[in-house]
Amino acid sequence: MSLFRPEFWKIPAVGQADAARLPELENMLEQRLQGIAERFPRAVFATSLAVEDMVVTDMLCRLKLPVRIVTLHTGRLNPETETLIARTDEQYGIGIEVFAPDTDSAERFEREYGAASIYESVERRRECCRIRKIEPLNRALSDAPAWLTGQRRSQSDTRTELPFEEADTARGIAKFNPIFDWEETDVWAYAQKHAVPLNALYSQGYPSIGCEPCTRPVKLGDPVRSGRWWWESTDSKECGLHK
Repeated sequence: MSLFRPEFWKIPAVGQADAARLPELENMLEQRLQGIAERFPRAVFATSLAVEDMVVTDMLCRLKLPVRIVTLHTGRLNPETETLIARTDEQYGIGIEVFAPDTDSAERFEREYGAASIYESVERRRECCRIRKIEPLNRALSDAPAWLTGQRRSQSDTRTELPFEEADTARGIAKFNPIFDWEETDVWAYAQKHAVPLNALYSQGYPSIGCEPCTRPVKLGDPVRSGRWWWESTDSKECGLHK
């Protein structure tokens, strides 16, 4: 019987250099968000409740910008993620708009293919993501002039060319990634400085958190998104929300 226990990812330590560059990043983020709100009143921020998204949420609330904040409750979230929705509402005095999947579509998928089919086929997993994420997001953005995300370039190999502003051609609206050029330690420096509410799973080795069946802790030194859809190859590790 092996007694070996792997060491898992830990929240990055924030150094003096990270703290020193934070004011400049904060000023830039403030300008970016104000500019988006001025160009697109009633833009929508779709938060995944990840630390990156909580940083954007914190700044939006500090600036009191007229940006709707929405999130997707897929029906497969960890309890820790559900708790964070309530904590965020309470701390900032807001009511995050929650969009859930169509019940009939979700039940039909599991009846026809089975919940475990997501592990057997990329197509089945993506169909599950379509039902539980993409369709609810489409409803959330149905009357939005633009939307915002918390994506960063250095998060994964699929996001290295991420721009600040892009065109969401599928929906015919603008899309913004206001912290696209932040590094991981920048995000954690901000979160610690401003006491941003965070998902408790971060302290359990989860650097990237999605639906409970599709997320697991990451070993120390592995890519931060390797715990998402871990049974798939690197080039397929997206749910389709940003395609």
